Amino acid sequence: MSLKVGMVSLGCSKNQVDAERMLYKIEKAGYKLIADAALADVVIVNTCGFIESAKQEAIDTIFEFVALKNEGRIKKIIITGCLAERYREEVASLIPESDAVIGIGCNEDIVSVIERVMKGENVQEFDDKTKLALAGERVQTTLSFFAYLKIAEGCDNCCSYCAIPSIRGKFRSVPMAELIDEAEKMVHNGVRELIIIAQDTTRYGEDLYGKLMLPELLTKLCEIDGLKWIRLLYCYPDRVTDELLDVMAREEKIVKYMDLPIQHCDGEILKKMHRRGNEDSLRALIAKIREKVPGITLRTTLITGFPGETEEQFGRLAEFVKDIEFDRLGCFAFSAEEGTPAEKLPDQLDEETKQHRADIIMEQQMIINTKKNNELIGKTIEVVTEGFDRYGECYFGRSAADAPEIDGKIFFSSSGKRQVPGKFVNVKITDMVDYDLIGEIDE
Repeated sequence: MSLKVGMVSLGCSKNQVDAERMLYKIEKAGYKLIADAALADVVIVNTCGFIESAKQEAIDTIFEFVALKNEGRIKKIIITGCLAERYREEVASLIPESDAVIGIGCNEDIVSVIERVMKGENVQEFDDKTKLALAGERVQTTLSFFAYLKIAEGCDNCCSYCAIPSIRGKFRSVPMAELIDEAEKMVHNGVRELIIIAQDTTRYGEDLYGKLMLPELLTKLCEIDGLKWIRLLYCYPDRVTDELLDVMAREEKIVKYMDLPIQHCDGEILKKMHRRGNEDSLRALIAKIREKVPGITLRTTLITGFPGETEEQFGRLAEFVKDIEFDRLGCFAFSAEEGTPAEKLPDQLDEETKQHRADIIMEQQMIINTKKNNELIGKTIEVVTEGFDRYGECYFGRSAADAPEIDGKIFFSSSGKRQVPGKFVNVKITDMVDYDLIGEIDE
């Protein structure tokens, strides 16, 4: 009877791609992949270690499987991913019930790690980060019609609050030919939407080709027959060029959507974050984006309570958010991460203040979102069907303005007609609830 292997992948979509590559190797080796990891013999927890809440989620998840192991329901636990890479022996010490703790440079060896733990060996290995493969076959874990295309690994931006460069290493682009090949295979297998990801997608190609090559990559991806949507996440403001915007405006397959994490608008705070720019430069950039790509959906991410953030600086950020009216926004209270420069900065704010400021921003965004969603009522928009909601007895999906997992949903009735995941339908919007829209198929 074949050994059953299950995996839980936490954190971002970039980590999910790593998980999919490991799953392919495991399946190719003859092991049986189990969707419900609690029913497996061997459980791999592919962890996130980015901020405190993510670390806690990873530890809680691992201990859930420790309990199952103690009950004899699973045999082995392997810990991989960013938490394992970042804390290494500390993870093994904290969780002695684990059978293996391996760094991201050992992902390629996941099959041999399984074999070794099944022989009773306890494995702790942390190879060179650059051994993490930039490309390779995957077992797709997203819905069949969309997939993530990771175009680079690591990061050189070195923002003062971020541990990613120390966890993931230097920025490394995937050669363009390999990306095109990977994308063509996924589209051949039914993918209609490609979501472009990296720690900094806009930096793509600089290390390999000596210049920013995201516009050229996007142009080539648009030539793939059968591909309908291409979506851009993780765009660094400094590298949003006229050339990139021109390609977005010109190519119909590129959805008019950009994820542009700005983190703050105050120039002094941005400087402390080791980021460039200020409120004036950000306003000018956003105005240019909206001018060059009419109707674009802009998503951003903000941090409140950065060390030394005054009431005046926070007020400026709140006013900026109110004025700009981002279409999508996430705001997080500053997390002082071990080993980052920001951890040692003076004037650290208390948790209550940091979270209160984040809550204020999100309350403002809800008002903006309500206004924007109300403007959509009565309009018909194209929606990709994702599934059926048994409680609401209706279908749900996303528009071009919504990225999976991070943005809202569109719930719609279908007059008794069966819809299947991946089918594109026209939905007339009739109502809204919080961040979600409600509608009916417009025949």
